[in-house]
Amino acid sequence: MRFPPSLIIAVTLGAFVFAAPAYAQERAMTLERMGAIVQTIDPEAQVFATGFQLTIEDIPVIIVSDPAADRMRAMVPIRSAEGLEPDELMRLMQANFDTALDARYAVANGRLWGTFIHPLSPLEREQFISALIQTVNLARTYGTLYSGGAQTFGGGDSNGLYQELFSELLRKGEDI
Repeated sequence: MRFPPSLIIAVTLGAFVFAAPAYAQERAMTLERMGAIVQTIDPEAQVFATGFQLTIEDIPVIIVSDPAADRMRAMVPIRSAEGLEPDELMRLMQANFDTALDARYAVANGRLWGTFIHPLSPLEREQFISALIQTVNLARTYGTLYSGGAQTFGGGDSNGLYQELFSELLRKGEDI
């Protein structure tokens, strides 16, 4: 099927106009700028050579960066990876697909982590704060909703699991 050139131009221009705010990026994220944001979130945050350690709602968050490689990583320790059963690992992978949002579950150095990994310089302030929240939420919802936040992708397995939990809780409350 061929589309008229006027339609293609209109769609292309419309996409550019709606995407234009995305091109109006903030100034580049730097280690110093990230430090100022971290200190605002947690004035008692510890600073080290290329990162920070802070606490958000009693959950420790470690942020490391490599400015030369233009990368950053926020990490929250969740539990020992020892004893993770295949069903649990499957659930973590399902969550990575549809409920973890921009954060992810990961295993490294014998631990299960909530992580957010991103290029450093294009990271915007609000995106960084959202990433920290999502990463903390992975730890907070581990074992229950496995969620980085209030949204789900909708194309994965978690919606059915949520519906099962919702139905189960409704059944438990039928007598109330």
